[in-house]
Amino acid sequence: MARVKGGTVARKRRKKILKLAKGYFGSKHLLYKTANEQVMKSWQYSYRDRKQRKRNFRKLWITRINAASRMNGLSYSRLINGLNLAGVEVNRKMLADIAVNDAKGFADIAETAKKGLRGDIKRQEVKESPAPKQPTAPKQAQPKTLDKDALEALTVAELRELCKEKDITGYSSMKKAELVEVLLK
Repeated sequence: MARVKGGTVARKRRKKILKLAKGYFGSKHLLYKTANEQVMKSWQYSYRDRKQRKRNFRKLWITRINAASRMNGLSYSRLINGLNLAGVEVNRKMLADIAVNDAKGFADIAETAKKGLRGDIKRQEVKESPAPKQPTAPKQAQPKTLDKDALEALTVAELRELCKEKDITGYSSMKKAELVEVLLK
């Protein structure tokens, strides 16, 4: 059987690795074998360090929050505990940004935490507040009888409201024609 040479495919694969190894020291950017080893190791480093970057940023934020909270007479853990007791939900990234850029705002947050620790502020269950009413166009009068022409004149939102009133399930994923059919049944 005749020998098959790699040709353009092998050259393309090797050039891709050598391009990724551009800038590496010594033979790591010249020789395919050593370049390939180093590129694979670099991929491992980049995968690992994408995870570590998140850890490092969290450590930095906690350090900044701790420094600012100590200036306000609290430790980091007491501040976070007080905020939890007061029902304040703010993430560490935002707290660190406030600590660095807005000392007065952070002092107010620290006061809230102190009140939460003393028990002056109790955590309340968050109730869903009704969405603010949006000015809408006047609703069309919904038909008394459910004939096909009257239903097709309605919008999809109005058809879904009718389905909701009639306790029809699965209407949220239906198209307009399907809604009309279900309502006619």
